Amino acid sequence: MQKIRIGKEQAIQRIRHYCAYQERAQQEVRDKLYEFGMTTPEVEEIISDLITDNFLNEARFAESFARGHFRIKSWGKQKIKYALQQKRVSPVNIKKALNSIEEAAYKKTLLTLATKKWNSLKEERGMSRMAKTNSFLNQRGFESALIMPILQVLNKK
Repeated sequence: MQKIRIGKEQAIQRIRHYCAYQERAQQEVRDKLYEFGMTTPEVEEIISDLITDNFLNEARFAESFARGHFRIKSWGKQKIKYALQQKRVSPVNIKKALNSIEEAAYKKTLLTLATKKWNSLKEERGMSRMAKTNSFLNQRGFESALIMPILQVLNKK
């Protein structure tokens, strides 16, 4: 597929709409501008203008992404961190985003997911049940240090 070059003014108009629709990472915007056929100096100038006009804010994007993926998809902090790294968000903004997740809600979600998974494995016994629940929670991005005490409590019931 060949890239079609559009004018700079049209690209600015389209990218402003793209950013206004939902929060975006700088790399997503940069990739979109390259799809429009913009050159590197033009892309950097447009991104600078978007940041100045507050259409693009990486910290705001990271916090929104972290809260949304935790609340809606029940992802743990590790999975959110890796997803933000894939979007090339700076480590400082990743740390702020992860800190914006309330600790009490985080632990409550972890306990809810663990209990639900544990109860769904009624046929399994002992270590197999623990291992499968642990694996499920690790895939969701929760930390092992938080998972193990919950599994021990569930195993004693």
